[in-house]
Amino acid sequence: MYIMPKSQARALAAALAEEYDLYGPVLREASGEPTFDRVEDPAAIRLEAAIPYNPPKSVVFPQAERVLSYRYDREAKKAVFVRDDLVRPKALVGLRACDLSGLLCLDRFYLGQDYVDEFYRDHRKRMFIVANTCVRPFPQCFCVCTDSGPAPREGFDVALTAAGDDYLVEAGSEKGQALTRRLGLKDAGPGAAARRAAIVDASIASFDGAAMENKAWISRVMNRITTGFISNDVWEYIGDQCFECGACSFVCPTCSCFNVEDIDSREGRTDRVRSWDSCSYEGYTRMAGEHNPRRPVEDRRNKRFFCKLSYSQSKKYLRPGCVGCGRCNRVCPGDIGIANVVTYIRREITKAGAK
Repeated sequence: MYIMPKSQARALAAALAEEYDLYGPVLREASGEPTFDRVEDPAAIRLEAAIPYNPPKSVVFPQAERVLSYRYDREAKKAVFVRDDLVRPKALVGLRACDLSGLLCLDRFYLGQDYVDEFYRDHRKRMFIVANTCVRPFPQCFCVCTDSGPAPREGFDVALTAAGDDYLVEAGSEKGQALTRRLGLKDAGPGAAARRAAIVDASIASFDGAAMENKAWISRVMNRITTGFISNDVWEYIGDQCFECGACSFVCPTCSCFNVEDIDSREGRTDRVRSWDSCSYEGYTRMAGEHNPRRPVEDRRNKRFFCKLSYSQSKKYLRPGCVGCGRCNRVCPGDIGIANVVTYIRREITKAGAK
């Protein structure tokens, strides 16, 4: 482990900007809201900012992306396909542990199943990740309930932990090790690991009491959702609050659903575009002939929370599908973010136990 003055964080980002397109948490000029975005000036990155409003998944899984183009020759009756390599190397600086866990979930979905998604793979293999330990929880956070934080454990090239006027720096890959040498970082000494562990323990201890209490309840709710022992009244109550806006899916670090459509361009070319989709939408499961096996909104809400909090999905991701970032609670106009859904199901369990 190494030590780096906080004043050198800009130099770290600048060194990465020489080889990569740089992304990180920045503050919007008008509102001061933290967002995760492309930056031209390394000084614009705010490592101390709260969790960004949007997850970094859009960098590796763009909201809309052209995956290929084709032209059809009517005389030859043949289509000519072209796949342009539009992927540029990217450095993601300041990822919180929950967002890093979200990227690892996407890795296992797109790269760890029977089929490998080559478009996602191309983004992922040209990426440098600088993780950032949460030294204090933010009001929306419950990563301790989903084993996602507050400190990163894997999947990073470099991990930073704020310690007074310095950062404790851990290299997680050969690329990360090369960067520490390039920056001339000094060894943090034999007590560095214990110092970092104490900082992480202090962060965990400062979480809201309700977040810590929900840790055991999330496990019980996962069991209920997996086995189906949740009454239809609860799902209907949750469904009645859903506006079908899709906001929860778009701000979720682990949501991976997408749609593919062919769009005619003015140049005589047809672009095949992949774009985000959401199980919140009624048309998501609509089939030919207008058959829809999940027409009722409560049925679609059931599916979403099964995806986030069931043991079968945990086998796919090797962890819960929810990373505890709290963004869904923040954006949902109907008050059915993951934390609140756990509360609703918890009430049902508690009432059943009282009878």
